[in-house]
Amino acid sequence: MKKITVVGLAILLTLSVSELAFAQAKVGTAGGQFLEIGVSARAVGMGEAFIANCDDASAVYYNPALIATLPQAQVMLTHIDYPADINYEFAALTLPVPQLLGALGFGFYYLSTGDMPLTDYTYPRGNGQTFTARDIAASVSYAASLTNRFSVGITVKYIGEFLEEEKAVGWGADVGTLYETGFRNFKICMVIANFGSDKKFIEESYPLPMDFKFGMAIDAVSNSSHRVVLAVQGSHPNDNLEKYNTGMEYWYNDMVALRIGNRFEDDAGGGFTAGAGAKIPLSGVTLQADYGYHDFGWLKEVHRFSLGFSF
Repeated sequence: MKKITVVGLAILLTLSVSELAFAQAKVGTAGGQFLEIGVSARAVGMGEAFIANCDDASAVYYNPALIATLPQAQVMLTHIDYPADINYEFAALTLPVPQLLGALGFGFYYLSTGDMPLTDYTYPRGNGQTFTARDIAASVSYAASLTNRFSVGITVKYIGEFLEEEKAVGWGADVGTLYETGFRNFKICMVIANFGSDKKFIEESYPLPMDFKFGMAIDAVSNSSHRVVLAVQGSHPNDNLEKYNTGMEYWYNDMVALRIGNRFEDDAGGGFTAGAGAKIPLSGVTLQADYGYHDFGWLKEVHRFSLGFSF
C-alpha cells in the first residue's frame, strides 16, 4: 500500500508541474524536429507508448536506461517511408559491457528529402534546378543498474541539419530512468530527451525539441503461451501542448505479435496505429521483424519496417 501511495503521489506531482510549465503551445519554436520521429515499427504499432516497454536496441532512442536490462547484444535497422518522398533511416547497436558495470549503445539517424525542384516567382513549379535537405544524428549511450530494480541511462548525440551549403550543428543529450516494481513486470519510467544548447542556422538560433516523458507498462496477461502488455505514456514538449499515448501488445508463444495503439492530442501525426511482428530463432541468433502502420489523417498513412538481431 505504501509503495502504491508513493507512486500515485509521484504521478500527480509530475502532471501538476507539467500543466504549469507547458500550458501554452509554442509550435515552430524548436528545431531538429526529426529527433521526434519514432524509430521503431514495434513502438509505432503500440502508439509509441514505449519508454517502459522497450527491450531491443531502439532503447538508445526511447529510453537509454533500458539498455542496462538487455542480456544480449542487439542490432536494429529501421526504414520509414514518409509522404513527399521523404525517407528516414535508423540503425542501432547495444552491448552489455560487464567491464564498465553496465551497457553501451550506439545510434545513427538519417533523414533525406531527396532532390526537390527549386522554385521562384517566375517558375512556381520549378526552374529546372534542384536542391536537397538532410538531417543527421549520431549517439552514444551508457546505462547501468544501480539496484536490482532501478536503472539509469544517458545518451549524448551529435546533431546536424544541412540545406545545400548551409548547416546547423550541435550537441544534445537524453537521460532516462527505469523502476521495476516486481509486480506483473510493472515498470515506471521517466525520460528527458533532447536537452542541450541552442543551434544556429545562418543568423537565427533555436532550441532543440526538448521533451519530458513519463510512462508505465504492465503484463496484463502472462503465461506459457500468451502475453498481453498494456502501456501508457505522457509527453510534455517545450514547443507544444501535452501529448498522450496508449498501446497494447499481444504475443503468442513469444514468436508472433499483434499491436494496436493511439496517439492523442498530437497535431504532428496523431491517431490510430497498428502493427505486427515475429521472432525467428536461427543458429545462435534471434531475428525479429516488425511492421508499424500509422494513420496520418489528411496525409497518407506512414509505414515503418524494422529488423532486429539479438546474439
